[in-house]
Amino acid sequence: MDEAQFWELVQRAHDAAGDDMDQKGEVLKAEIGMLSKNDANDFASLFDTMMDRAYSYKLWGAAYIIHGGCSDDTFNDFRSSLISRGRSCFERAIADPDSLADEPFDESAWFYEGYQYAVTAGVKAVAGSRPRRRHPDRPSGEDWVEDDLPELFPRLNAKFT
Repeated sequence: MDEAQFWELVQRAHDAAGDDMDQKGEVLKAEIGMLSKNDANDFASLFDTMMDRAYSYKLWGAAYIIHGGCSDDTFNDFRSSLISRGRSCFERAIADPDSLADEPFDESAWFYEGYQYAVTAGVKAVAGSRPRRRHPDRPSGEDWVEDDLPELFPRLNAKFT
């Protein structure tokens, strides 16, 4: 499985379920369940790669504004939910987190805890276990202080505060 195939599968689940995250997780789990063991493991590795790409202080600042605060666990849920929305939304947010102000917002869909668990369950069903994940020690980029967030993300600040 390559990155394009990864995103095609994610998009199919998104198109089938929209913002119904429980349904999206079920569709994703079923899609992964139809993969070979190698492809399922590759899917998990690519998912982890995307989680790591989104592990940036900039994106965390955007999530902080949207959610009115954002712990590390909540940021994991946010990044996973961002991936669930498909490649174009993901790439826009990585390039310019303030562009998330243009996205429709449903807190339960943007900070959903279960999407990453659907990946794990789907991979385990096919491969018996999920490849171990190595998480970066710290987010990429420069850290921020809360008082700077309105200036860093003016559009998100206008929408969510």
